[in-house]
Amino acid sequence: MGGGRRGARWAAAVVACGALLSGCGGGDGWPTAPGAPSSVPTPPPPPPPVSAPAAVTGAPPDGAGDAPAPAPAPAPAPAPGGPGAPDGGAPRPPGPGDGDPGAARCATSALRAGVRNDPGGGAAGSRYVTVVLTNTGDRPCVVHGFPGVSYLGGDGKRVGPAAARSGDPGKPVRLAPRGAAGATLRMVNVANYDPKVCRPKPVTRLRVVPPGQTKALTVPFEGRGCAGNPPGDQLTVEALRAR
Repeated sequence: MGGGRRGARWAAAVVACGALLSGCGGGDGWPTAPGAPSSVPTPPPPPPPVSAPAAVTGAPPDGAGDAPAPAPAPAPAPAPGGPGAPDGGAPRPPGPGDGDPGAARCATSALRAGVRNDPGGGAAGSRYVTVVLTNTGDRPCVVHGFPGVSYLGGDGKRVGPAAARSGDPGKPVRLAPRGAAGATLRMVNVANYDPKVCRPKPVTRLRVVPPGQTKALTVPFEGRGCAGNPPGDQLTVEALRAR
């Protein structure tokens, strides 16, 4: 009987020990973390990030740095018909005459002087005539501005001051062979002046110097002029105009 009790207690102790071992060990013999499942799978590591290709900033490809810069565009040609452009072509340097850049200034040797009475050319105390210059050469030439005009006495000396200029110089006048230009000349009657101041003297010719020249032409002309220095101008001349 005593042996049966001992056997029963031994069996109970074995069962209790087995239960204790079952609660204290893992399925593979290794301890597990408290409260953690015994077989949780480990997640795989994330794939490495894919980097985008870097943008090219200003650096040329190999060998491109030696390429020549593009040539600048040629400047546009001047538009035809600009200022000073004859017949819509390239501009030309200003010539001495309108429409004839090749015509030279008229030399005294190529001109003849004359005097023409203007119809109704007179006013109170004054007389008006036209001094005419004619091209006697075989080539065109140009006159521009005022002629110099003065009285000459019988001795060839000048009588009184030369003519004063009146008005603007006008435009160049092209004279074809035998072409003419004229300038209006105003002559004051010497009787309007005090004889002591005027000192009247007979006049036999007019002395005419073409514009831009130094040599003079003479024109027969009879009258009287002041050899003194009267107030005002006894002679006044305008610019040459085409006739």
